Amino acid sequence: MVEIERGLPRVRGSVKWFDPTKGFGFIVAEAGGPDILLHVNALRNFGQSSVCDRAGIEVSVQQTQRGLQAVEVFEITPPPDTIVETDDVHEAEDPAIADLPLEPARIKWFDKIKGFGFANCFGLPDDVFIHMEVLRKSGFAELQPGEAVGLRIVEGERGRMAVAIASWETALHNKG
Repeated sequence: MVEIERGLPRVRGSVKWFDPTKGFGFIVAEAGGPDILLHVNALRNFGQSSVCDRAGIEVSVQQTQRGLQAVEVFEITPPPDTIVETDDVHEAEDPAIADLPLEPARIKWFDKIKGFGFANCFGLPDDVFIHMEVLRKSGFAELQPGEAVGLRIVEGERGRMAVAIASWETALHNKG
């Protein structure tokens, strides 16, 4: 446990597993100790509806009758060794992607089985393609229709495509 904010310890760790259907999962703290329950409500307050396994995470925790539980999510980072390779972009080789602006968007649809989906950027008519690998690399397990996100977008051979996704909360904090 690291800092204490509002009386609650702040913990860094990684997501052991998270099941969006059940609405919960568990975090393993870097410092060790018992698993920490991660409920979907804590994620939603951060601006995400899911998180992928092995993603880095920083949360405040409280002791409950059933054990430790995440109260607030402060940061989610992609799992280690995750590399996105698409026909158009090799992000691991292109540090300029981090310099792209986060464009506000809403998820139109995303099909985890097909491995892709689309979003609409506010004020723009064209859809933005989102590949499953970009989702994983960005620390998400899935996206829900209507979910607000921030997208880093490039122009690909077939149109606009996301190369990074951030929670709406993160996008708001990184604005101008």
